Amino acid sequence: MFSLPSVIISKSRLGVSNSLAPQIRISVVSLHTDKTTQQESEESKVPTMKVVQVVEYHKDLKLSDAPEPKITSPLDVIVRIGAAGVCRTDLHILEGQWAEKSNVKLPYTIGHENAGWIHAVGDAVKNLSVGDKVILHPLVTCGLCRACRDGDDVHCEASEFPGINVDGGYAEYLKTTARSVVKLDEALEPADVAALADAGLTAYHAVAKAAKTLRPGNVCVMIGAGGLGHIGVQVLKAISGATLVVIDQNPAALELAKKLGADHVVQSGSDDFVKQVLDLTKGKGAEAVIDFVAEGGSTATGIKMLRQAGNYYVVGYGENINIPTIDIISSEINFIGNLVGSYNDLAELMVLAAQGKVVLHTTKYKLDDFQKAIDDLTAGKVRGRAILVP
Repeated sequence: MFSLPSVIISKSRLGVSNSLAPQIRISVVSLHTDKTTQQESEESKVPTMKVVQVVEYHKDLKLSDAPEPKITSPLDVIVRIGAAGVCRTDLHILEGQWAEKSNVKLPYTIGHENAGWIHAVGDAVKNLSVGDKVILHPLVTCGLCRACRDGDDVHCEASEFPGINVDGGYAEYLKTTARSVVKLDEALEPADVAALADAGLTAYHAVAKAAKTLRPGNVCVMIGAGGLGHIGVQVLKAISGATLVVIDQNPAALELAKKLGADHVVQSGSDDFVKQVLDLTKGKGAEAVIDFVAEGGSTATGIKMLRQAGNYYVVGYGENINIPTIDIISSEINFIGNLVGSYNDLAELMVLAAQGKVVLHTTKYKLDDFQKAIDDLTAGKVRGRAILVP
């Protein structure tokens, strides 16, 4: 509120006689304002957006309103979310499995597989324009540490992971940086590729590692043909000449894997499914096993399918690997962990997607229907990948 105090200037101080000079009253505007009222007014003008948040572990997600993100740094980028993938990691977050590792403060917005359109950019961003279609690398990296300078941005020493330890993309807008944005080919739409930002990228990262050592005539076994596995099948067939054997307990998933190019499919759960795989390798085992499950006993049976000096790529998680060390050294098998892929991995994956060699199979849900998407994923009803569309 402005106050208007009056100041009286006497006639004598004006240099005129009292009889001639009228008394002059001057109103001076005070610069003092009611700070509380001003702050409340400013806060009421902050634009808000819909977000889906973890409010409490072991409880359902909650749809809320939150302030839209703002540009605060020259390299910042605000993306209007066109689609966000629903990942099994989101279920693990709700179960509290990431609480100690992420140290995130609740409530916060999850969603780490994101694509959309550029909404705003910082002053230093020259490679992007408002309206560009983009997919987001899941990490926000510094670009200055040794890992980043080596192109190994997955292991950035100062990274943030939207949807894991900061607010993510189950929302209408998301803030990232220019380092994390890959422009999409005109043939691609955000809702068709969003889950490739993590599920596809993780699958590509593991398969690309395996492909470096696989040769035509070698055998690669993939365990799991779901959200990651069905992408892994396409990637391997696009970049390697190895024979691909896919294992899954779900007949529908195996049928999809076969359509996508798997050379052989084997349903797990039967007494002889390991023997079926070994028979396909003439009893020697596969040169590579890529385990997209790594729970429910998959590693124990997966190791039995690996040949001497073979590589076991662990992608899924949920159980411990329990194998006598003498079995490891006597056969010289290797266990290789896989996180998410690098920025360059994502750029290469988008090339395959634009060429039609990798197609993401999706089930789309409105953002308001987030709980149904979570429930369907939990119940195993989602074929391919669930996608939330604001």
